[in-house]
Amino acid sequence: MSFSKPQFLIGIDEVGRGPIAGPVAVAAFCIPIKNLIKVRRIFKGVKESKQLSEQQREGWFGIIQQSKKLRLVDFAVTFQSEKVIDTKRLSFAIKNALKISLNKVVANSARKKLKVRSDSFQILLDGGLKAPIEFTNQKTIIKGDEKELVIALASICAKVLRDRKMNLLAKKYPQYGFEKHKGYGTRAHYAAIKKYGILALHRKSFLN
Repeated sequence: MSFSKPQFLIGIDEVGRGPIAGPVAVAAFCIPIKNLIKVRRIFKGVKESKQLSEQQREGWFGIIQQSKKLRLVDFAVTFQSEKVIDTKRLSFAIKNALKISLNKVVANSARKKLKVRSDSFQILLDGGLKAPIEFTNQKTIIKGDEKELVIALASICAKVLRDRKMNLLAKKYPQYGFEKHKGYGTRAHYAAIKKYGILALHRKSFLN
């Protein structure tokens, strides 16, 4: 069996595993190996999303979008709703979102090259995440978002887009304070639920 040398580096991370409201998000971030040195230079000093303020994340995300337009990188973020989490459980939601995001960046890569095989992708995943088994060249890294640039960039994409979604929900339901806690189970959030009730966007299975 012949193996092709990886042509693309993909980082995968999820955001929103713990909140009691809103979706979970999984990002796949792809860097063509030929662009890796340039991308590392552009994103020198970047940190994973939890170590950045919301303003800093938005700043880096703007640079990510510019880099995508220049075709230096590619990314995809997929959401799975609170309804999916409640009916099919969180592990299914994350696995499904991961597969969709990964397939999107792989498909985009395949359009640029006629012959792209699954082992053309070196996939690095954060925490306990795993890619579909057909991607033989994959590695799960504990605290990968702190150790690998490509995973840190995935974490920023997932966090920024999920936060934006929660900020929109905050305008629709201002009494719940989603712009502050982003759906996490803070004391203020539980107090709002007690006062105003449970919304459709709350994860009922997390509140039982």
